[in-house]
Amino acid sequence: MHINPSKVLSAIAAATAMMLALAGCGAQSNNASKTGGSADGGTITAMNSEPATALLPGNTNATTGGKVLDLIFSQLVAFDASGKPVNEVAKEIKSNDNATQFTITLKDGWKFTDGTPVTSESFTKAWSYAANATNAQINANFFSNIKGYDKLQAKGVASDAQLDGLKVVDDNTFTVDLSTPDSNFPIKVGYTGFAPLPEAFFKDPKGFAEKPIGNGAYKFVKWEHNKEIDVVKNPDYKGNFPAKNAGVNFILYTSPQSAYADVLSGNLDVMDSVPATVAGNLKTAKNVQVYNKAGSSISLFVITQDYPHFGPGKEGQLRRQAISMAINREQICDKIMSGLCTPATDFTAPAINGHSESLKGVENLSYNPDKAKELWAEANKISPWDGTFEIAYNTDGGMKSMWDAVINSIKNTLGIDAATQIFATGAELSEVTDGRTLHKPHRMGWSPDYPSIENYLTSLYATSAADGNGANTGDYKNPEFDALLAKGNQESSTDAAIKDYQAAEEILLNDLPSVPLYYTNANGVANKNLKNFEFNWQNSPIYRDMTK
Repeated sequence: MHINPSKVLSAIAAATAMMLALAGCGAQSNNASKTGGSADGGTITAMNSEPATALLPGNTNATTGGKVLDLIFSQLVAFDASGKPVNEVAKEIKSNDNATQFTITLKDGWKFTDGTPVTSESFTKAWSYAANATNAQINANFFSNIKGYDKLQAKGVASDAQLDGLKVVDDNTFTVDLSTPDSNFPIKVGYTGFAPLPEAFFKDPKGFAEKPIGNGAYKFVKWEHNKEIDVVKNPDYKGNFPAKNAGVNFILYTSPQSAYADVLSGNLDVMDSVPATVAGNLKTAKNVQVYNKAGSSISLFVITQDYPHFGPGKEGQLRRQAISMAINREQICDKIMSGLCTPATDFTAPAINGHSESLKGVENLSYNPDKAKELWAEANKISPWDGTFEIAYNTDGGMKSMWDAVINSIKNTLGIDAATQIFATGAELSEVTDGRTLHKPHRMGWSPDYPSIENYLTSLYATSAADGNGANTGDYKNPEFDALLAKGNQESSTDAAIKDYQAAEEILLNDLPSVPLYYTNANGVANKNLKNFEFNWQNSPIYRDMTK
């Protein structure tokens, strides 16, 4: 999931074992934080930013909207704090022998907050809508392995056309036929993009996205753009993880420094990031709670395939590698980020099974000024370049000092002009990157949608996630890489799958469609009155458990 520069795992955990296990079986004042505890746990005030897109599961892949949707929707499967999957709306997810067909049975009694029942069609129609090219949903690629996806990607397809691979048996049972085996499927369906939708959505998709109706632990109340989003406890929630508080009031900030000041003054309960400007003071902070532990997020920048002199081919490959080797990641993590991050050695994160520090090509992520200059000179022999290397980023993430350091490292090492292009908000940056109107390098952060290294690779670099169908905003396409992902998905053991995924990563380390910078710790601050201040496997606060 897209993250702002802020966003353990029980990793890919044996995909087969997981599969078997699953088959078996606002108006609120900012001063609210100054009040004492209450019988209902109180309303939690939390930092957020204006969502990059409207609040719709199929069209939200940024944490700003995702953290809201995760509270108001429940999927077939849910994950506990460590990333362990448990059946949520699903009673059973049963696979055939080669993981190409799944029979899904729903639990009785689930309802949306408008009182209508959650049925098989709530899932099949929602997934088909998200997969349909006419509906232009960002998360379409998550459904690319379901039979009939290619038909729904055809130009001019009817907006209500359904995926051939989804068959409703009855109100509580449906089947899913895949085009190729996918042992990760029972985990994937825990991602927000697989949430069910009520019939009310299909009558007014645009209106629904402004005021969504879910089936989760919380009920949506209101969204005042650029100000706040309110959700309250859903008394009819039937799942495993009920809210322990009365609700969450997300205050929409444009500056993490402002949010931090509100935590210090008692006007905000919790924020899920730490501004770089105050990171160095956290070890001695006495008037706030501080959280800083190894997490699952990665920060990088994408180099679009159409960026002149940096595209496919030898010249572009040399320049990408030179740019990467020109960045002093160790210095940035130590001096700029005050130890809140770790230099990247692959395209995933340390908390995930399969992460590696020794893949072939890892040297391309190490600071090597002499080699960087050599590669740059070699690229100039192919085609001279004298432009300005630019990276676009959003200032509401509070990371100006970090991006300035990246640019200065590139500029000083290679002796070229380099600069940043600044966007005020993550929403504004996402609009041009998702819309493919920004044809240059740009910031990207990723936190996993489900606990598997495959999620990082498919979502950010697979051909199926390019061209507006996912988070592959650089539109990188490599058939050899895609084939290794497909091979990993078909393996019968976790170890074999990881070897395939790591082989795919080695292609990325050579091509560098993006330049990994560092792994972000799960970090944040909270005021002293907040209880149960913990983060989950996605580097996200566990809002439902917080009380005061």
